Amino acid sequence: MVDRRQGTRRRKKKKSGNKVFRNVVIGIEALVLVAVIVLLIFVFQATGDKKGISIIDIPEDKIIFNPVEPGKPGTDVTEVNNDYTTYAFFGVDARNGTLEKGTRTDTIMICTIDKETGEVRLCSVYRDTLLNIGTMDNPSYQKCNAAYAYGGPEKAINMLNQNLDLPIEKFITVGFDGVMKTVDAVNGVDIDIRQEEIKALNDYQASMYSTETNPNLTTDFIPVEHTGMQTLNGWQALAYCRIRYTQGGDFKRTERQRDVLTQIIAKAKKMDPSKAVKICNDVFPLVATNFKLEKDIIPMAEDIGNYEIVASSGFPFEDKVSTGMLGSKGDCVIPVDLVSNVEQLHEFLYPKVSDYTPSETVRTISSDIKAEAAKYGK
Repeated sequence: MVDRRQGTRRRKKKKSGNKVFRNVVIGIEALVLVAVIVLLIFVFQATGDKKGISIIDIPEDKIIFNPVEPGKPGTDVTEVNNDYTTYAFFGVDARNGTLEKGTRTDTIMICTIDKETGEVRLCSVYRDTLLNIGTMDNPSYQKCNAAYAYGGPEKAINMLNQNLDLPIEKFITVGFDGVMKTVDAVNGVDIDIRQEEIKALNDYQASMYSTETNPNLTTDFIPVEHTGMQTLNGWQALAYCRIRYTQGGDFKRTERQRDVLTQIIAKAKKMDPSKAVKICNDVFPLVATNFKLEKDIIPMAEDIGNYEIVASSGFPFEDKVSTGMLGSKGDCVIPVDLVSNVEQLHEFLYPKVSDYTPSETVRTISSDIKAEAAKYGK
């Protein structure tokens, strides 16, 4: 039997009064929430059909939850699950339809939904973050986006649960072609393009697709003199979201994704259900999940009108992170102290509970990360 207990929590007497941060990092993975969950609900309501969604079942006994050692205080994760649902969302470069494994996650997101209020909190996990993607008996410290490539959603979920003391069991994975199709379905997104971004945007289009897959590829290239506000189609928007090698690197990349997402949300809110169902026909073949109709989709459908994204962030947190080359691992995002990062993550995701204490597993991983970084003088 898997022990589903982790660090200590006590309920707050009052809800947190912290300011809601509405303008921090929201990655393209939040599009998964808007363009997949909402559309998933619409299509189930309209047709009762999965429309080609890939269902990947993960046995309960295969999911890792960090144990609490005997004699140490601990709280069963059901305390958290009574107030919140926690999901993992993965965005993969799956142009060949590979959603089970074999492709690295370009984006990783943790989503919590307050069951009482419908408040949604999103946290991106930077794909180059150095974490343990193995087990505690057989650790493997690599960029966290490798977990999905090696073991699909099961390994990726276990990576998040083990490193971050989370109770995730459910996931949704979307291929980036689904993102592209969604942008086109809302008639494009208006983005302010800077000079330094144009070449990178065009290069990403050329690297992702050929004239065979996109006959309009050449005309989709943006002339170097066309800076400023312009409407990007799906091909262009997807390339724009993936730009990394300009000032700000991966952190700036998530800001670009936020801009695209903001545009999509604004247009999606005005979309009627029949239009949403039509989009599903194109997007769902590029979606994989272990959501169940009766247990997961119907309850979400009943509450969808209450859902509101109230806060978002990125992990590791800005004041608790460094970057650097770690030999063959490449350029990594390094949690300066995993323990304090995980403490802040739980405060962010679960504001109704307090006094969380990271598990011994997280403390061990934190020490290992410091030792690993020290090998390279980081």
